[in-house]
Amino acid sequence: MEMHEQEEARTGAAAPRPARRVLAASVAGVAGAAVLGGALVLLPGARTAPPPAPGPVAQARDAVASGVPAALPDLALLITDREARLRTRPRDARSWAVLGAAYVEQGRRTAEAAYYPKAERALRTSLELRARRNAPALDGLAALALARRDFPAARRWGEAARKRAPKRWTTRALLVEAYTGLGDHRAARRTLAELMKLHSGPAVLARAAAVYRDRGWREDAAARLADAAASAGAPAERAAYLERAGQLAWERGDREAALRHFQEAVRTDPDLRAAQAGQGRALAALGRTTEALAAYRMALARQPCPEYALELGELYESLGLAQAARVQYDLLRERVRQAAAGGVDGELVLGRFEADHADPRAAVRRLRTEWRRQPGTAVADALGWALHRAGRDEEALRFARIATDRVHGGEVRSALYSYHRGVIERALERYGPARRQLQEALRINPYFSPVHAPAARAALAALGEPQVRDVPDFTAPRCRSGRCG
Repeated sequence: MEMHEQEEARTGAAAPRPARRVLAASVAGVAGAAVLGGALVLLPGARTAPPPAPGPVAQARDAVASGVPAALPDLALLITDREARLRTRPRDARSWAVLGAAYVEQGRRTAEAAYYPKAERALRTSLELRARRNAPALDGLAALALARRDFPAARRWGEAARKRAPKRWTTRALLVEAYTGLGDHRAARRTLAELMKLHSGPAVLARAAAVYRDRGWREDAAARLADAAASAGAPAERAAYLERAGQLAWERGDREAALRHFQEAVRTDPDLRAAQAGQGRALAALGRTTEALAAYRMALARQPCPEYALELGELYESLGLAQAARVQYDLLRERVRQAAAGGVDGELVLGRFEADHADPRAAVRRLRTEWRRQPGTAVADALGWALHRAGRDEEALRFARIATDRVHGGEVRSALYSYHRGVIERALERYGPARRQLQEALRINPYFSPVHAPAARAALAALGEPQVRDVPDFTAPRCRSGRCG
């Protein structure tokens, strides 16, 4: 023993034996590893543990940075984390940008517009601290404008971000939505092409699906959404794409497929209230009224969107429950007022409500102003319908054509838009076009509204079968160069 200790002292190996045993065990645990030149080299057949999965804060941070949906609990943790960090590092521009983007997503997911002023303050603080090369803050401001339904501002911030960072793919995704909201479908398609060259993945597939849907390419849109849902990295993101697939199925009148998508979306992310409202829509069309009412109430309890209140109010109205409908319409007005305090533009949903259930002339004034500011397809349809309800059918037809004619940019196949145009054509005694539009509405989706779908069927029945004067005479001689024969 004494000679052994002397040898250790001579060679400098002063580590005690237990430490050596621990070291030996550690080396043995790295199977197939060798140290060469101070570097750890994995030999063939070596196995390494997978990297640890990112925690909820990191997951939410990555989601908001990529512009994809994040889980509500993860968002809450991210907000708490960034707020705590900024209390000790108030000049951290990157953290301000992340916090602002998280506020935007939290407001969008909960329909609580009070988050939006917080988001704007955080994002502008980020820009003040780092004005140059701060595309994340500019992206955040564009996303905020989209959440507020302010498409001109979204375009301005998005184009500023693109100028600062020309290769940033997330900016293109925001710009596609901004251009669509402004009715500039050519710019939206061009920007989508740029986006698809810069990046691929589920977020890009979902954005492409939205553009294809607006062009009337429903099968292509459905295929892109299916691919997006299959390749989504997180449950919240996958649920969002399933909800959009359900909405697409609903728009083409496939009640069963729509309900399956909405149900799967809720199972994947129970906090996705848009999917719960979608369940209400599909269940009502299937005649499962009690379940539909429960689904709508659940969605509104946690995300009181004016659009859901309008849908539920009209469902009550179709059931003859006028008082219950009025409660929802009052909620709609109150939610629009509260959202306006957070900078949200609720003029479209309020105009649609007023045209059918309140004051059509007020709806015309409101929607005409909205059209001048952001002339999207949905605004054209709503303004045309409000003009009809106010007794101004000639002008109404002009906007109805914008919403439905491919020549005017109305490529989306919407049962509601076709129904509106059919009723306007009928009021102008254009019975042939009216019949075609009403038939188209019911062909696209026979269940598109609990109030308007029955009205479409009644109007079509009142028009009766086509008269001889409505049918083109294919036996008449064709005229060329001003001469017939």
